[in-house]
Amino acid sequence: MAPSGSRSIKRSCQTVLYWIPVIFITLIVAWSYYAYVVQLCIESIDNIGQKIVYLLAYHVVFILFTWAYWQTIFTKPMNPLKEFHLSYSDKELLEREDRGESQQEILRRIAKDLPIYTRTMSGAIRFCDRCQLVKPDRCHHCSVCDKCILKMDHHCPWVNNCVGFSNYKFFMLFLAYSLLYCIFITATDLQYFIKFWTAEGRTHDRLLEYLNGLPDTQAKFHIMFLFFAASMFSVSLASLFVYHCWLVCKNRSTLEAVRAPAFRHGADKNGFSLGLSKNFRQVFGDEMRYWPFPVYSSLGDGCSFPTCLVNQDPEQPTSPGHNPPPNKTVVGESHQFPAKPLRESQSRLLNSAPSWTENGGAEDKERRGTSNPAMAIENET
Repeated sequence: MAPSGSRSIKRSCQTVLYWIPVIFITLIVAWSYYAYVVQLCIESIDNIGQKIVYLLAYHVVFILFTWAYWQTIFTKPMNPLKEFHLSYSDKELLEREDRGESQQEILRRIAKDLPIYTRTMSGAIRFCDRCQLVKPDRCHHCSVCDKCILKMDHHCPWVNNCVGFSNYKFFMLFLAYSLLYCIFITATDLQYFIKFWTAEGRTHDRLLEYLNGLPDTQAKFHIMFLFFAASMFSVSLASLFVYHCWLVCKNRSTLEAVRAPAFRHGADKNGFSLGLSKNFRQVFGDEMRYWPFPVYSSLGDGCSFPTCLVNQDPEQPTSPGHNPPPNKTVVGESHQFPAKPLRESQSRLLNSAPSWTENGGAEDKERRGTSNPAMAIENET
């Protein structure tokens, strides 16, 4: 009982600690709302028209920012489908065998019917001992969540969640809108910040008299600190946002940027890149009207991804009597689909031109309904 109780207390303490960065960001955002709306717009701005424009624009950005942040935090990361988990008999067989080539033979037999192209750097099948599953392409085990996460990018302490296939679009929008939020505050607060600080050549008494031009000392403090905080956050957010835009354009995760994924023909940092437009659509979807909003519209299932591989993996035979259409490759050559066909959205990525439409048909609506990551997780459990 004692060891179990100790582990329970430890887990509870870890849970509280993991939420501290989120609570900190929430408090900063709540204070910025008060400082901007009450102290700046209501108390400091006299022009009614300017006040209304500032408040309307601010609340549009604020709603989009908080919506994206909420989605990033509370969207559960997707885990591998049951097809990638070892059966009870396979687990027993793997445990009986000595570690080495015999275990790899078992894993190769299990993986031969799965849409898997990536390997370890040594060429072995990627297997997770903790989760007892064959890792899908781009899947990694998160030590914080203690789960395998589909297309894992990184574990972000500021959202207390893994950023991966199910919420990467939300994370990108969170970065974009938080950057826009900070830039908007900096730009609209600038003239009042200058009014606070432009006191060169004045004596101390004259400075105090000059600062009385602003409503009160409390407003002056909030206006000054709001400008500093928004400016500093803008710099850090801009660098992070630009970096992740580059990752989207290259179709890489943060982990893949650090270490290129390995295939049977070797490591290939561009192994999953399909070109700029298709890389973007894989994250944000086909329909432009859903791009600005934190609603799920990514393509695929997170377990299999179209690749630009040149060499066909000999361990991925095609289905008997089935000759699937060739994929497009970077150098104009082609390879066949694996035994488990790619999902409809992935095939469309490979075989069709960009189709960014404003109005989606019944088929797209059905796809979005069945591609909801939360529903996929519920079906797995």
